[in-house]
Amino acid sequence: QVQLVESGGGLVQPGGSLRLSCAASGSIFSIGAMRWYRQAPGKERELVATITSDGNTNYADSVKGRFTISRDNAKNTVYLQVNSLKPEDTAVYYCNVRLRRVGVGYYDLYWGQGTQVTVSS
Repeated sequence: QVQLVESGGGLVQPGGSLRLSCAASGSIFSIGAMRWYRQAPGKERELVATITSDGNTNYADSVKGRFTISRDNAKNTVYLQVNSLKPEDTAVYYCNVRLRRVGVGYYDLYWGQGTQVTVSS
């Protein structure tokens, strides 16, 4: 079994910052790309940031320069540092991890439970 546990969301004023975390645990053999998505009320889930297994990153245009994705391979954890937050960043943020379980010969995608980020004065 594999579990992804997210943390770090909350209520923040415009211009504020948060650090989101997503830790994978269980019978993990290897981890590939790790991603953050978000879904605002009434909108489709959108890809926010990606980090590959060798550390290459990519961001949605709407968050470039404000968000930073990183990973700690020793802890099987991906982070999303979100700065200069705007009301339009309000959403549930989900981590998505491509990983291979012990004893399994292929990669699967796993989702975290989501963490709410609310930007409001």
